Amino acid sequence: MDYRQSGVDIDAGNETVRRIKSLARATFTPGVLSEIGSFGGLFKLDRDAYREPVLVSSADGVGTKLKLAFMTGRHDTVGADLVNHCVNDVLVQGATPLFFLDYLATGRLSPDVAEQVIAGVARGCRENGCALIGGETAEMPGFYADGEYDIAGFIVGIVDRPRLIDGRAVVPGAALIALPSAGLHTNGYSLARRALLEEAGYRPESLVAELGCTVGDALLAPHRSYLRLVTPLLEGGLVKGLAHITGGGITENLPRTLPPGCAADVDLRSWTVPPIFTLIQKHGTIALPEMLRAFNMGVGLVVICDEVNVGTVLETLAQAGEPCAWRLGTVVRGDRHVRYLE
Repeated sequence: MDYRQSGVDIDAGNETVRRIKSLARATFTPGVLSEIGSFGGLFKLDRDAYREPVLVSSADGVGTKLKLAFMTGRHDTVGADLVNHCVNDVLVQGATPLFFLDYLATGRLSPDVAEQVIAGVARGCRENGCALIGGETAEMPGFYADGEYDIAGFIVGIVDRPRLIDGRAVVPGAALIALPSAGLHTNGYSLARRALLEEAGYRPESLVAELGCTVGDALLAPHRSYLRLVTPLLEGGLVKGLAHITGGGITENLPRTLPPGCAADVDLRSWTVPPIFTLIQKHGTIALPEMLRAFNMGVGLVVICDEVNVGTVLETLAQAGEPCAWRLGTVVRGDRHVRYLE
């Protein structure tokens, strides 16, 4: 017996690494000191660019959105979803991404599929100015079903300590500004699949008039990165707090950036919920509070700013390429909770 007979193909692993090397190398920034294949990734910090450098790290996955990738055979977007999610997670603390690592695990390694997935990771890194400096590919027969995989990402960013965004500057009376999401991003897919694919009987290729596209296209809409849009606000000192609206929705994520003594009033009348969410709610017979807790409902990021700066923030976002941001609500006195106004 050899390793291949037990389900692990070392040659396929080597071929995957060979394909990945060029993808990763295209993301390298001047700080990268190592090559793909080293035991550890090396990165040299430019200390002259910071007075008090603070490293900000995060890790995340794509969740059961991967099920849609398996069903449709589209593997080139979930890697970028992963990067963008992680970039946003460090961005809300004011950090710029430095480097990224990924972990791809599968039951039976397909170099073609792995290349598509990592191509998405590399594209996300390039678009965010972030170096893909390493990762791991694991073949685990009997642990994952054939044709399925999981992917996780790990990011390190940097921010000067005086420019750290931690929410302590948020006070009652501050304004909440919403930036639109592109769809579900990377959260709520277990409930969405139950509502649309099981209860409603749709298939990924089903064309739905309300959506203007197929169910698969709507559910695989990419997770947006807000780095390019928010950077001018950070440079202008316009941001008091930031919240990335992921699992838990506005209900649980917005309070994470509020200090003690503050709460949030969110005006549900201030935006039109995208049709993918209303379709899920209808076919799943889901109560509104549950929808607001499970999904982003069309709100991908919330910026907290001083009331007097609302116009400047909206204008700056429009100039950066986001003309559809809107006033979502107001910070009020309270105990770190969200109240929805209907």
